[in-house]
Amino acid sequence: QVQLVESGGGLVQAGGSLRLSCAASRSIFSINIMGWYRQAPGKQRELVAGITSSGSTNYADSVKGRFTISRDNAKNTVYLLMNSLKPEDTAVYYCNLYYSGSSYWGQGTQVTVSS
Repeated sequence: QVQLVESGGGLVQAGGSLRLSCAASRSIFSINIMGWYRQAPGKQRELVAGITSSGSTNYADSVKGRFTISRDNAKNTVYLLMNSLKPEDTAVYYCNLYYSGSSYWGQGTQVTVSS
C-alpha cells in the first residue's frame, strides 16, 4: 500500500499562482505514472497533468502553458505549479499514483480562484 499526502491548496485571486505537492509514503521502484486530477462541483473528475517515472509529461489542453508538473524521485514527491490561475480552475485537486496495475489517490486539496 502507498499513501499519498497532498498540500498547497488554498484561495488565490485570478492571475495568481499556487504550487501543489504530493508526497508518497514510500519509494516506488517500478515504472509508474504520477498525476494530478481535479473535480469541480457537479463535474466529473478530469486529468490535469501526468508525469512518468522517466519524466515524460502530458497536460490537459485547458492548462497547457499555465501549469507545470514535475517530480523529485528522491523525495517520492510530485509537484504541480499553477500560474495564471482562472476562476474555472477552482476544484478539488487529487494526486494519483499508478503502477503495477494499481491506482492510488490522495485525499484531495481545495483550490479556489476568486475573480
